[in-house]
Amino acid sequence: MNGGLPGFHNAPASRAVVVASALFSVPFGFRGRFLDLGLSYQNVYERLSIWRLITSLFAFSSTPELIFGAALLYYFRVFERQIGSNKYAVFIVFSTMVSVLLQILALGYLKDPSINPLTSGPYGLIFASYVPFFFDIPVSMRFRIFRLSLSDKSFVYLAGLQLLCSSGRRSVVPGVSGIIAGLLYRLNTFGIRRLKFPEFVTSLFSRVSWPFSSNPYQGLPTTENDANISSPQPVHTATQDPPESSIAALVSMGFDRSSAVQALVLTNNDVNLASNILLEAQALQQ
Repeated sequence: MNGGLPGFHNAPASRAVVVASALFSVPFGFRGRFLDLGLSYQNVYERLSIWRLITSLFAFSSTPELIFGAALLYYFRVFERQIGSNKYAVFIVFSTMVSVLLQILALGYLKDPSINPLTSGPYGLIFASYVPFFFDIPVSMRFRIFRLSLSDKSFVYLAGLQLLCSSGRRSVVPGVSGIIAGLLYRLNTFGIRRLKFPEFVTSLFSRVSWPFSSNPYQGLPTTENDANISSPQPVHTATQDPPESSIAALVSMGFDRSSAVQALVLTNNDVNLASNILLEAQALQQ
């Protein structure tokens, strides 16, 4: 999976969620089968165990779930770079709250012992992110494996499917709740996409730096100022012009042709990486 520029540059909210998931999962999540960190009918409606709301939001219940979940959260940081940390923080809060509410309602309505407790972890945010991934990220490459037609997006879907089915029905309910939350956000329910947090709130995310490097551009060719990518500078290269299909894919996303060409040259015709460089340049200019 390629999520664009390496590291969490211009994605402090995503970094905070990944760090929080790791910190909660290490002491709690790996023993989750025993501790039952997820939401259940008894804990929500009978015991009112409010602390489980926190653990259910961040702590994965097993190592495989943590690996797949953290990888997907890292990949989806591209959306924070696209819309900015402030709006992305709203997306995090909205998708998480709606997902938890839907899970609580599902527990009360179904009263099915087989789904108690629900799988813990930031399933709401992860699966809500699949909504913009489906609608806004174009397919840049198609290929076949054993006569099966796949694309560069297929591996992201497969990772999500693995996470969705990791605990059977116990993980399906949080996953579906997240997808519904993502759809509600996309439909701008209650005008949620116009909301913003005060700047001091989103600035707190930038203080969460452990355990990631502070140099996100190491080994990546970039211009002196990424924001200048919208005003292309002369590029001296011996490579051939980018393929017209790659240029068209970026232009179809709303970028001008000259910026698309420069981004493709900088990334050796990697459409995914080029699109994320352009998205980040837009975020820097906001």
